[in-house]
Amino acid sequence: MLEESNEENFEHGEESNEVLVRYEKMLKLNEQYFFDVAEFEELIDSYIDKKNITKAIQVAQLALGQHPYTVVFLLRQAQLYAASNQVQKALDTLSKAELLEPSNTELFVTRGSIFSQLSEFDKAIATYKQALATAEEKDELYMHIAFEYENKNDFESAIRYLKKALLENPENEYALYELAFCFDITENAAESVKFYKEFIDKVPYSPAAWFNLGIAYNKAGMFENAIEAYDYAIVIQENFSSAYFNKANSLANLERFDEAIATYKETFLFEEPDATSYYYMGECYEKKEDFDKALSYYNKSIKMDPEYADAYLGIGIVLDYLNRMQEGIHYIKKAIELNSEHPDYWYIYGEVQQKLGFYEEAEVAYCKVVALEPENDEIWLDYSHLMYIQEYKEEAISNIAEGIKHFPDSPELKYRMAALKFMYNEPQDGMYYLESALTIDFDKHTELFEYQPTLMSNPTIMAVIEQYRINR
Repeated sequence: MLEESNEENFEHGEESNEVLVRYEKMLKLNEQYFFDVAEFEELIDSYIDKKNITKAIQVAQLALGQHPYTVVFLLRQAQLYAASNQVQKALDTLSKAELLEPSNTELFVTRGSIFSQLSEFDKAIATYKQALATAEEKDELYMHIAFEYENKNDFESAIRYLKKALLENPENEYALYELAFCFDITENAAESVKFYKEFIDKVPYSPAAWFNLGIAYNKAGMFENAIEAYDYAIVIQENFSSAYFNKANSLANLERFDEAIATYKETFLFEEPDATSYYYMGECYEKKEDFDKALSYYNKSIKMDPEYADAYLGIGIVLDYLNRMQEGIHYIKKAIELNSEHPDYWYIYGEVQQKLGFYEEAEVAYCKVVALEPENDEIWLDYSHLMYIQEYKEEAISNIAEGIKHFPDSPELKYRMAALKFMYNEPQDGMYYLESALTIDFDKHTELFEYQPTLMSNPTIMAVIEQYRINR
């Protein structure tokens, strides 16, 4: 059967080549030859394959001259005009096609894609909905509509139409994956889990459905359930490398690092190792405190991808653990060079500079974190502490105050502010922040003493804490 298929393809290729030779001969001699509909379609496809849109348009124009009532050539011409950014010509051509064949589904799909190209998403949606009346494969149209809603950032509507696509065609795996993306954007892990479980009840042997259920469980922090879902995907499709990879991530989240490493290695049975897999394996070894292997795998990651910033950061962190901070900081700098907008890189860089006693460099780094990620409550604590150890009273206070503006209900920030106020001999303000923090979360009051142990000897502070303990 394979030999017969190859022979058929060869013969078809010969025919296409003959048609192309005859067409180009006609142009060279400035003559007029007749081509049937199939031959003109072959010619258009040949020029599209050669990425010569201009010649493909010319062929479509000639085809319309010889076959003026053949709608397929009007559609091809409109699609070619759209591909070459001649949008108005494309729309005018479609209007001509609509006069000949007003219920042609492809006509509406082409017009919808042009409206999408123009960022007229509502028009695109309305046009795709018109096509639904005559379409045989409605799932594809539902997906087109979903994409337009995504373009409008209306992900709830996109989810609704992706569900319609799957109801129409449960084997549309593309819709399953796109739905997972939309669930992720809307951060609705519970609805995602519910949907995929219901879908699996109807289509139990869909590896894509089990895989996406695993992703949904993982997003919900239900790692054991995620692993079980990935296992089902693997049973159905043994070579499902992404399922092995995601399973390994879930195992790592459960701190089952040896199993995670073994599972990452299983992915290599079905696809070539890549920088990301090596990086995650390095991270597992780092968390196992097997630093030599962690460095080995981080270096493998960089060898596979010299611009893999996370791997450079990983090396820097491991060298810090090994008390080789001066060496490690160069790797952290390299990570920042590759991605200067990543707040975590700057945060770690600041922490290392602070350990080395380079306070000015640490302050620059912390300022960068604040600019990139002010919603990180930890940075306000660390930035304030950097000011405190340098005896910059006003700056230490103002950093915590700024943090409280962002996080008015953060007990950690209020306990820290209380500690600073007491240490700076402002007991009235200190008591205000202490009582506010005790009201929010009494159990975290020990953070006050972890930061300033001497406050445990203050009888007024201890009495207030005891009163809150009794009354809570």
